[in-house]
Amino acid sequence: MPTIAILSVSAGAGHVRAAQAIEASIGLAHPGVTAVHLDVMDLVPRLFRKLYAESYLTVVDRHPALWGYLYHTADRARPDSTLTRLRQGIERLNARRFARTIHQLNPDYIICTHFLPAQLLSRMIAKEGFAKPVWVVVTDFDVHMLWVHQHLTGYCAAAEEISWRMRDRGLGTTRIEVTGIPIMPVFSHTLSRAACAAELGIDPGMTTLLMMSGGFGVGALDTLSERLLRMPGRFQIIALAGRNQALLERLKGIQARNPGRLLPLGFTSTIERVMTCADVAITKPGGLTSSECLAMGLPMLVISPIPGQEERNSDYLLEHGVALKAHDAAGLEFRARLLLHEPQRLAAMRANAMRIAQPAAGDRVVKAVMGHPA
Repeated sequence: MPTIAILSVSAGAGHVRAAQAIEASIGLAHPGVTAVHLDVMDLVPRLFRKLYAESYLTVVDRHPALWGYLYHTADRARPDSTLTRLRQGIERLNARRFARTIHQLNPDYIICTHFLPAQLLSRMIAKEGFAKPVWVVVTDFDVHMLWVHQHLTGYCAAAEEISWRMRDRGLGTTRIEVTGIPIMPVFSHTLSRAACAAELGIDPGMTTLLMMSGGFGVGALDTLSERLLRMPGRFQIIALAGRNQALLERLKGIQARNPGRLLPLGFTSTIERVMTCADVAITKPGGLTSSECLAMGLPMLVISPIPGQEERNSDYLLEHGVALKAHDAAGLEFRARLLLHEPQRLAAMRANAMRIAQPAAGDRVVKAVMGHPA
């Protein structure tokens, strides 16, 4: 009975969510295959984990311009530069338990949804003769040089252009499959808007804006919700506060002043049911969130993408006509008004989203890794 090890890194939620989606796809459609999901951050010293994962989140959240500089600098760095070799050496020193764990697990296949385990395994193959098939799933509509490593079996790309760019960046002889970004299998299902709206207690016939981030970089979710609620027209807003309890309470205060127009929600494990009720998603353009919206045929209004991978994701979405981008709160309101008053444009964006969606990406990844026809 084959075992697939799925390796993620909890630096941001997307890499872990992609791994969970692949794991769910195996459980649903591949009986007899055992999936083992490992977070590499559970296999490194605490200090390294804090520096690697938590510092990333802090820089992205508080200093996005700095993150953009680091992102583009690393993308241009030569693989044999002193800084690159120093970084990789530090990572190897802190990943000795990772190597032992992989040898002990002895999986038949390995799937990486983050570049760190891909890099570590590339060296193990080159220096130690590690012989298991290793695949890498890139979780954005982009390919950064940190993802590019030799000696690996294959790569899974989000789209044809990303596959093209992978080959141009040094993976010309590596097998590359265009699978899409893995999302939960439930996004392949067609759900009833009326039933999902009834669960939430909202009007299924009213135009609905779904706001999916606790902070956009141009104002807090509560402030932006109040601004949008002042727009003319018949519409309602679902605002997701996640695990931010203080934000949820502020949203509930706004709800009390706007009965029947704002629904605040905390963390939800059934985001697909919430998306089913929406006509537009106002969101940051993360790779996983964007892929989920595409699978639901949900047009996007992306706001203040962080420099780096979110900018690249945003470019992809804009190019394919599934999103508009706002740089500030005024731009957000302008574009929201535009979409509310141009239903034909909204319909075209929805059709474009369905055209490029890859809801079965998780299953396609597994089939590629195991050599089955897609």
